Amino acid sequence: MGEATPAAGRVHNKIVAAGDSQEESSAPDDLVSGGPGADRWQDYARAAGFVGAATVLSLLLRPHLAATNLAMVFLLAVVIVAARSGRAVAVVTSFLSVAAFDFFCVPPYYTFVVEEYEYIITFGVMLIVALVISSLTAQIRANSFRAAHGESRTKALYRLSSQLAPHTRAFDAAVAATEVAEEVFDAKVTIFLPDDGRISFRKRTAEMLMMATAEEPAAQWCFETARKAGFGTRHYAEAKAQYLPLKGVNGVVGVMAVFAACKRLPEAHLLGMFASQTAAAIERIQSQNAAESARLRAQTEEMRSSLLSAVSHDVRTPLATIQGAATTLRSQAAKLSPEVSAELLDSISDEAERLGRLVGNILDMTRLESGIQLRQDLYPIEEIVGAALQRLDVQLVQREVITRFPEDVPLVSVDDVLIGQVLANLIENAVKYTPAGSPIEISARAANHALEIEVCDRGPGFASGEEIRIFEKFYRVANGGRANGPSTGGRAIRGAGLGLPICKAIVEAHKGTITAADRAGGGAVFRIVLPVEGNS
Repeated sequence: MGEATPAAGRVHNKIVAAGDSQEESSAPDDLVSGGPGADRWQDYARAAGFVGAATVLSLLLRPHLAATNLAMVFLLAVVIVAARSGRAVAVVTSFLSVAAFDFFCVPPYYTFVVEEYEYIITFGVMLIVALVISSLTAQIRANSFRAAHGESRTKALYRLSSQLAPHTRAFDAAVAATEVAEEVFDAKVTIFLPDDGRISFRKRTAEMLMMATAEEPAAQWCFETARKAGFGTRHYAEAKAQYLPLKGVNGVVGVMAVFAACKRLPEAHLLGMFASQTAAAIERIQSQNAAESARLRAQTEEMRSSLLSAVSHDVRTPLATIQGAATTLRSQAAKLSPEVSAELLDSISDEAERLGRLVGNILDMTRLESGIQLRQDLYPIEEIVGAALQRLDVQLVQREVITRFPEDVPLVSVDDVLIGQVLANLIENAVKYTPAGSPIEISARAANHALEIEVCDRGPGFASGEEIRIFEKFYRVANGGRANGPSTGGRAIRGAGLGLPICKAIVEAHKGTITAADRAGGGAVFRIVLPVEGNS
């Protein structure tokens, strides 16, 4: 809340030390009537002292000033007392000042007898002015108290809301609310959260428990009935703490216990606002967690459906081809020509390789999502590109691959194996989605403390919005897009939709970005941006 001025601090202490049943009032009694007990008598004694000082000063000035001018000295005493004490003390000071003025300053001196009756008018006016001054001063003090009271309350609630906002766990929010409440109310506060529908003193925010476990039924009754219980109430009044329900929109989310030290409790209204705001924060967190759990369940179900779809099609198809070719070779081997046998063996090999890539992609995506440990070092990008091209030597037999690497291309700190897999996936993607014989271009350049790598082709490009969705797991491009565009001859491209998501996960693990876009003049371009700061 920040440091308060001394005056604000005094007012704040008055707020939190009020009785439990007290509602907010315009000003406390001690500001209006002088305060209870010994403090009030001290105010009266102080007022008498100011009147005595005004009398002494008037006696010193009496030979030099007229009696009516001496009345101003006593009015000054009234103003000073009214500014420091309550209304009752100021009124008493007004009467004492008029009496002292009459006794010491109006001839005949040292008697209340008045020879000149015009002084009676002076006494009356002086008394009225003194009473008006004391009343207005008391009203100003009351207004000042209300303003300080409201400011202190606003600061307390603002501090509570700011402490609750960052938390995403209900227990952490309850702990934060407890810490703020203890500082604001200067009292021991504990919040109990329910466990399986019941309040347990074991699930609390405070390490030390100020109240006996025998009071647990009071907390449970408070939780079940959504009503206050314990000290200062009619239910479980013998308890050492007062229990307040944390009532949210959908029910009670916990119980706040305030330890009644010295048989005094914080102001009920402010304490209730603390409880309401804490309950709202806990309920918000619970709703967010429930929504997040529902989202994760839906996402898991969607991924499960997509995975089953991929497995049912992309795994069964090569398995069926392998099984069919193997069955044919086993049953008809003697009748098949060498050319047909070789073709069946090639089909088994190709489908087994495709199945291996599919299983490898699924395993890679699982490993990336569970966390990846990078083995980074400085590498020249042309070396990583060369290794990727060598891996795809067979697929690139009839392709022209154009590479452009300026001399000023910096070394980049990466895991060369993983970045090589990214480039291999992008090059293989270009081979699948572009006409046979069309060129593939790979370039790199330094820009803004980063290394930009581009893999470009002359294929069909992307349908509207497709350049973003292709990085989603198990997403497959629609008809008319890269999969079945005119440049591919209408052939369907098989795949589980995991290659590009794997590229995205690897690049983001390197704190980089990968994007796709249509290429000017036709085709597609994949752009990878990797940071190079601190690599030199």
